[in-house]
Amino acid sequence: MSSNRGVVYLGDGKVEVQDIADPKFETPDGKNIDHGVILKVVSTNICGSDQHMVRGRTSAEVGLILGHEITGEVIEKGSDVEMLEVGDIVSVPFNVACGRCRTCKAQDTGVCLTVNPSRAGGAYGYVDMGGWIGGQAKYVMVPYADFNLLKFPDRDQALAKIKDLTMLSDILPTGFHGAVRAGVGVGSVVYVAGAGPVGLAAAASARILGAAVVMVGDFNKERLAHAKKVGFTPIDLAASDNLGDLIADVAGSNEVDSAIDAVGFEARGHSGGEQPAVVLNQMMEITRAAGSIGIPGLYVTEDPKAVDSAAKKGNLSLRFGLGWAKAQSFHTGQTPVIRYHRQLMQAILYDRLPIAEIVNAKVISLEDAASGYETFDKGAAEKFVLDPHGMLAK
Repeated sequence: MSSNRGVVYLGDGKVEVQDIADPKFETPDGKNIDHGVILKVVSTNICGSDQHMVRGRTSAEVGLILGHEITGEVIEKGSDVEMLEVGDIVSVPFNVACGRCRTCKAQDTGVCLTVNPSRAGGAYGYVDMGGWIGGQAKYVMVPYADFNLLKFPDRDQALAKIKDLTMLSDILPTGFHGAVRAGVGVGSVVYVAGAGPVGLAAAASARILGAAVVMVGDFNKERLAHAKKVGFTPIDLAASDNLGDLIADVAGSNEVDSAIDAVGFEARGHSGGEQPAVVLNQMMEITRAAGSIGIPGLYVTEDPKAVDSAAKKGNLSLRFGLGWAKAQSFHTGQTPVIRYHRQLMQAILYDRLPIAEIVNAKVISLEDAASGYETFDKGAAEKFVLDPHGMLAK
């Protein structure tokens, strides 16, 4: 009998914690491997990207085991693993990456060329990302372990800061990547679209990179109140349909140096309906000439519930001529976590980046995952961290 439990996608709006198979040292197509480790999952988080699938906004198949934000303890390792030992506490980048292909060698691990037969890039527990089993579970297998995993230097220190360190698997480096790609630096005026966990991580990243002003826009009053509480300037989008005016009220100009889209394809406009390109078009309007736009928000190639036939295939109505005329730079794609996670770990360990407080982390048991999904889907100003073995509760 399996000792594993995991969060399983059962169709639109429904997940359930079920008994699942114990992890094995094998690829999704059943090939044996020696370069992996099996982890006892210490913490695993619910991500907004998971919610897209659970809402039925992707082509995800029923039965998918969810979860790409994983921190764990090595309990078994393959014969080809040299740099890790049983008992190590490690952070797992959400990217599955081989470390050997052209893109991995360039640290573009979000588009590894070998771990997914259908396209560049792999991830755990995610649609069209190679079939790797997700980590919202008690145990999970991680391939190419020496390359992918970030070992924490001290076990006791790691467990003491686990609510912060659990963010290293995805949202913190994703927010940081968005800020870096948006050109944030000392004295920058920055606008972040979206006050969810990734938006707040991007805002925190902008602050640590030296931004002078960090504005965070949203319609969600609860999330805006939390953004203000942790030191960012909230922009209530319900107050006006002219974002430039709202920004000018804060910064004295209707343009910013750097803009970060942490919303993605389920964006909504003032009408209340979905407008999947509205944030991208706003970014071009408010970003100064020769400024940069970072886009960590998710955009998909298939959206069965999109508002029109074009958007169902990821085709959006962009005012791209404006961006071209302003000589703006656009940066998209999945974050190459390995590029950033070590330095962000150091910032956490040395108390420079209290990311758990910033994203309002809330620990719940693995068995309560379904209620966490439901609450998060309603727009709660919280980041849910699952605790499969009760290690965080202790």
